[in-house]
Amino acid sequence: MTYYIHAAKFFLKSNTENGGYLEVTDEGKFGNYYPETDKPEGRIVDKGNQWIAPGLVDTHIHGLLGHDVMDNDWSAIQEMSEGLLKAGVTSWLPTTLTGSFDQLNAVCQTIGAHAGEETGAKIQGIYFEGPYFTTEHKGAQNPKYFKDPSVDEYKAWQASAKGLLKKIAIAPERAGAVDFTEKVTADGTVVALGHSSATFEQAKAAIEAGATVFTHTFNGMSGLNHRQPGMVGAAMYLQQVDDELICDGHHVRPEVAGSLIREKTPEHVALITDCMRAGMMPDGDYVLGEFPVYVKDGMARLKDGDSLAGSILKLDEAIKNVVDWNGVTPEDAVKMASYTAAKSCQVNDKCGSILPGRDADYLVLNPDMTLAETYLNGEQRYQA
Repeated sequence: MTYYIHAAKFFLKSNTENGGYLEVTDEGKFGNYYPETDKPEGRIVDKGNQWIAPGLVDTHIHGLLGHDVMDNDWSAIQEMSEGLLKAGVTSWLPTTLTGSFDQLNAVCQTIGAHAGEETGAKIQGIYFEGPYFTTEHKGAQNPKYFKDPSVDEYKAWQASAKGLLKKIAIAPERAGAVDFTEKVTADGTVVALGHSSATFEQAKAAIEAGATVFTHTFNGMSGLNHRQPGMVGAAMYLQQVDDELICDGHHVRPEVAGSLIREKTPEHVALITDCMRAGMMPDGDYVLGEFPVYVKDGMARLKDGDSLAGSILKLDEAIKNVVDWNGVTPEDAVKMASYTAAKSCQVNDKCGSILPGRDADYLVLNPDMTLAETYLNGEQRYQA
């Protein structure tokens, strides 16, 4: 049955409205927005002083609830999709780690065969983080699988995924990176740049060849120096590219996160989690890929070397963090975790905005930016 949400604030695609009514049709789609002075006839669901936002889109997430995408277990992917609703995420890209060709191909086959069957957050594609990286900035990726980019491998993975491979991250200094970028982006897949020692010039060459995203900006990349701008300099300086950003307060200091957002604007910063299997789990010992990890004090770290190993961040926490850090408005925080995130992976035709005819995937937020409810296709699926 069609209903109308009445709330204090609505984060619509083009602007934010105070008060009013948002239609949700009996097909589970968004209808029209009506201002406070134009109350519609029909069932009104009143959310009082709360805010209505589009469902969040996590475009870089490896695991949750003890599971990892690389486990290649559809039932685990399904559990993750359900769990993500508790983080305000209604669409996501299951994200792989660096692995062998066959490991990655098996993940593509599994998700390609089952995508659409998930009952929680909707799978909008697959994100390959690797294997075409550089050892110096390996992070928690396994360098034994690193190699130069191969278009033939990409085509095989894409066939197994039934076209669902939406984004692949590479190090732009690898041999053949520019040619790979040209061919893969011409095929409609997003190329991201990360885990790289590239110079500014090498990163710029890949961007000019069609790459459009920097993977978890600042982390796993050559830093900014006033004479050698590096990957960080490229991420901050180059226009019309989107920068992923992990806002857990551990990966990037709040002041630095705020500087990037101010420089690139929320239109070009996509909030991500890079969450690993310990997300929504207690502290303790875990595994990321083939590496032992321990989780303590809100961080996941490799036991060997103590470097950060992904995060245990939830995306609803990220949008609250950036507001609490006084870096952005609530509107911009939501935008970076919904519209900009979806745009960065070219899935913004399906999710990330409140628009008539779109699936009514939305959140009810409290004025302090905490999550109150998550709705999927117009139906409540989570209540805090």
